[in-house]
Amino acid sequence: MIVVTGGAGFIGSNLIAALNLRDRRDVILVDDLSDTAKIQNISDLTIADYIDKDHFQKIVNSSGLPAGVEAVFHQGACSDTMVSDGRYVMEVNFEYSKSLLRACADSEVPLIYASSASVYGANGPFVEAAENEHPLNAYAYSKTLFDRFAFAEGAYPASQLVGLRYFNVYGPREGHKGRMASVAWHLTHQYFESGSVRLFEGSGGYQAGEQRRDFIHVDDVVKANLFFLDNPKESGIFNVGTGNAGTFNDVALAVINACREIDGETRLLLEEALHQGLLGYFPMPDGLVGKYQSYTEADIGRLNAAGFSNNFLDVGEGVGRYAAELYSKLQTPN
Repeated sequence: MIVVTGGAGFIGSNLIAALNLRDRRDVILVDDLSDTAKIQNISDLTIADYIDKDHFQKIVNSSGLPAGVEAVFHQGACSDTMVSDGRYVMEVNFEYSKSLLRACADSEVPLIYASSASVYGANGPFVEAAENEHPLNAYAYSKTLFDRFAFAEGAYPASQLVGLRYFNVYGPREGHKGRMASVAWHLTHQYFESGSVRLFEGSGGYQAGEQRRDFIHVDDVVKANLFFLDNPKESGIFNVGTGNAGTFNDVALAVINACREIDGETRLLLEEALHQGLLGYFPMPDGLVGKYQSYTEADIGRLNAAGFSNNFLDVGEGVGRYAAELYSKLQTPN
């Protein structure tokens, strides 16, 4: 039996889909379905059981993990970086995670959990080391604190413990996230609705749209999770990114050209998209000033050293494929 917390969310639902492709249907899906939009993420999945998040925490705190659990993928979290209720964020992201860690340690069950590249703050370096951790918001702080708690000296569980610091993940099953969905999702919707897209103006010393992030397709993130399931002797904190930063302009152009191709129109260069008014810029919201990562690029040396080697999808291919799938669905009436 495999537990996936946040199993109705973005990465969790894609992970269960991948487990199903491995003929693993003995999955306990743990989540909070107060937001029924997440039902769309899981309606095509096969699971053994569903347990509400709060109920699952009570079970774990009172009697430990259910019998027969062989691994826990902890993907559940409050991932909204703009939430101002720090108490809520710490309860969901830190206290809940500690409960799972103790239960997994007691049962000697592997725990593979979602950390975040947000722990590195605005400037990096993006290398897995405590001196590089500079969280800028409650979400990032909760992730940083749990990483430190989980890997504190003397707290290491008898079984496998893996923290995966995700960089900018995009891909299918993220529509429920709303404003926290990926830039690729937002730009594709913008293009469908208006025939053009907009990005933030320059920030952090970067020109408009030239801010750089390590954009990674959710399929590659899932592969990293399953790699550690298949290699139970590997433990530690690992960056999960492509190792190559791309610009927001790269993402925008990939979206524009994917949509234009579906519409039977020719592909454009960046200068042509700008000249034709298909790409524009707007000021960064005040709430993001000073809290925005204008550059991220994962150092994936530790991930590679663990034995994981994957031909990551680059921005052009990954975003283009995703935008084409999403745009086609938007054009198809329900």
